[in-house]
Amino acid sequence: MNAESDARDGVAGAAAPSPAAGEVTGDGSPDVIEDVVKEERALGSRAPGFVKASRTLHLSWQVGVFVVGLAVVVTGIIMLPLPGPGWLVIFGGMAIWATEFVWAQLVLRWTRRKVTEAAQKALDPKVRRRNIILTVIGLVIVVVLVGIYVWKFGIVMPWKIHE
Repeated sequence: MNAESDARDGVAGAAAPSPAAGEVTGDGSPDVIEDVVKEERALGSRAPGFVKASRTLHLSWQVGVFVVGLAVVVTGIIMLPLPGPGWLVIFGGMAIWATEFVWAQLVLRWTRRKVTEAAQKALDPKVRRRNIILTVIGLVIVVVLVGIYVWKFGIVMPWKIHE
């Protein structure tokens, strides 16, 4: 199943030499190369060597990882409308799948890249100012609507206090 990724493991390892931790690169920023190497980690199975040695054991391992990951993802999907960290659990299930399946590794890389881009975009002063203005406008609208409702109907408790 992951024969292509096994072949890429050797190529990816030979393509970029691993720098020492804390090494300063040519542009003066430390650990830039190390971060790139971490992100470009070889795709494929991370099963122990003795599991990879036997085709039957490796296939059983993959089925087990898939079932556990599926259980975690389904639990996260159930948590979405209920109280609980649904998205966090779903990404946890994807991380379980990513220990064995290339497609899950690619999905997690894409997700990590998009979240990083969104975080960088949110830190832009113009975007932050716009978001703060929109939030204030939204809060003013909600306060006005609640004020109109209370003025028109008053505050009515759903239970009977006077009895």
